[in-house]
Amino acid sequence: MALEIIPIIIKKEIQKGDDLAKVFLSNFKGVQEGDVIVVAQKAISKQEGKIVDLSQVIPSILAVGIAAEYGKDPKLVEVILSEAQRIVRMQGGVIITETKHGFVCANSGVDESNLPKGFASLLPDDPDRSALTFQSKISEITGKKVAVIISDTFGRPFREGQTNHAIGIAGMRPINDYAGKKDSFGKTLRVTAIAQADELCGAAELVMKKSANCPFAIIRNFDYESANESIRSLLRPKSSDLFR
Repeated sequence: MALEIIPIIIKKEIQKGDDLAKVFLSNFKGVQEGDVIVVAQKAISKQEGKIVDLSQVIPSILAVGIAAEYGKDPKLVEVILSEAQRIVRMQGGVIITETKHGFVCANSGVDESNLPKGFASLLPDDPDRSALTFQSKISEITGKKVAVIISDTFGRPFREGQTNHAIGIAGMRPINDYAGKKDSFGKTLRVTAIAQADELCGAAELVMKKSANCPFAIIRNFDYESANESIRSLLRPKSSDLFR
């Protein structure tokens, strides 16, 4: 069957404490067994209260210095630093960090888009747990076994533009490992491991977009293996990273 990608547009802004499963199901009634539900990080962050009022932030001396050099708001820089475990690189006004979760991305994932002026969103504390909570509620209410991926937009080394990446997962393997299988010529594959969770997030973004009030998308007819794994499977360890 052909792969389907179904956008779920909602009629309200998500607020702290909302039941995301009920918000989702009130806008879409047709969940099917095996669906993959992609949820925008911003929806999770809003629901979990991971929104910062920048007017309440007191910037450190380091944040003030970086902000002055790069023409940024020192309060925003302070939030970026507080969400980072290390600064990877700063150049041309861009701050690349490694977050507390282990993600390497711009601005520690701190984002001011789709929020009132003066506010910024942070990444969820534990995106895997957030995905599992949402998945469990959907399955409980509908009786259907589904997988859930939380997505966020990251840039990529050596490539222009941004794509959506998986930052949390529940109910499926984030990587489809072909090692040990045969290719079409009968040769044994050794190192081919497809980051299918990231690819699904990129596909979902084509219909979710950035300003369509569409925090959910369903990917249907995708063949995946059910599993209880962490998104950390997608994070390359330092021992095999040639660029650290």
